[in-house]
Amino acid sequence: MCALHSTLLDRYGFVHAFATRAGGVSLAPYDSLNLGFHLGDADDAVRENRTRFVKNLGISGDRLFEQRQVHGTDVREISGSSAAETIADMEGDALIARTEGFAIAARTADCVPVLIGHPSSGDVGAIHAGWRGAVAGIVSRAIQAPGHDAAGLVVAIGPHIRVEAFEIGEEVAREMERVSKGRAVVQRARAMPHGDLAALIRLQLRDAGVPEDAIDDVGACTHADAAHFFSHRREHGNTGRHLSAIVAGAPR
Repeated sequence: MCALHSTLLDRYGFVHAFATRAGGVSLAPYDSLNLGFHLGDADDAVRENRTRFVKNLGISGDRLFEQRQVHGTDVREISGSSAAETIADMEGDALIARTEGFAIAARTADCVPVLIGHPSSGDVGAIHAGWRGAVAGIVSRAIQAPGHDAAGLVVAIGPHIRVEAFEIGEEVAREMERVSKGRAVVQRARAMPHGDLAALIRLQLRDAGVPEDAIDDVGACTHADAAHFFSHRREHGNTGRHLSAIVAGAPR
């Protein structure tokens, strides 16, 4: 299985992975490491793909948690008694875990996955941030939810649709500019505005108190790189999903 990693999260010992589409068993148009159910892919193929993904993380499947993402602002904390199948039916766009060995994930195919680690406690967070969620404030809510000083966090921004490919309407452009308080998150040099989700989320992380040198962007554009990534926009919704996951560690 092929995945990207953050050098920053690696430096602090957080087991994590930003999955690519390579290394699975699904057939086109979900080829090959589709990690999302209910898309039209064969369930057995998705189960095998997920088995490969959790093996890469060094955990069992019942310790991987995700939820029904709705482009909102709800943050849910996973407890030691939480069941993965129960959480999977709940709505929300960010997860927090404090139990060592529990993994939490964001599911994406153009939206931005953001993984958070708190080195001194081992607590972790995972955010799904499309433009709607980012504008609504999911990033700042997830940073605040664990109750740690944001200055002690390390954060990685994963592969997503980048500004060159993210053409947006004027209404979306105005919303992104509004929440960025005039700072550059929209490019207007072309016929239509283009939104820079990485710039918006980086600004929101900094505004929430995360130091600039504690933010890592692993790079890659899901829309531009069809060989390695699924893209909802490029494939008009007929495609697979990635998982970006991080495993809670032991307190230091």
